[in-house]
Amino acid sequence: MDELNLKTLEQIPIPEGLEERLSAKIDEWEREEKKPRRRISVLRYVAAAACFALVFGVGYHLMNKNENTNLAEQDTYQDPVKAQQEAERALNMLAMNLNKGMGHLEKAKALSDKTERSFYEKLKVMK
Repeated sequence: MDELNLKTLEQIPIPEGLEERLSAKIDEWEREEKKPRRRISVLRYVAAAACFALVFGVGYHLMNKNENTNLAEQDTYQDPVKAQQEAERALNMLAMNLNKGMGHLEKAKALSDKTERSFYEKLKVMK
């Protein structure tokens, strides 16, 4: 490449019609760029629908928030004994479900340990 200089490049013949073909190709690219893209218009509709859904959802939430606030105030207990009993019932239910979940977790751990031992035994055999 170092040996090629400007005079050598000027001696290379330019094919006939090259300028016209390049000009036509550039014009074709410009026309393609100016074409309206269907994909962009579809994305606009999707974006508008998403915005509408978001505004509707927030409005619906805010309207129901006031109703839920009134219900929460009505759910409080005036009698401390009743409140304590209800709290104990809720905590017992939580403890029961937690213990049930821990039982499943212990079974899964036992299965995992068994699989791990089997895997390591197979690896020792392969060595």
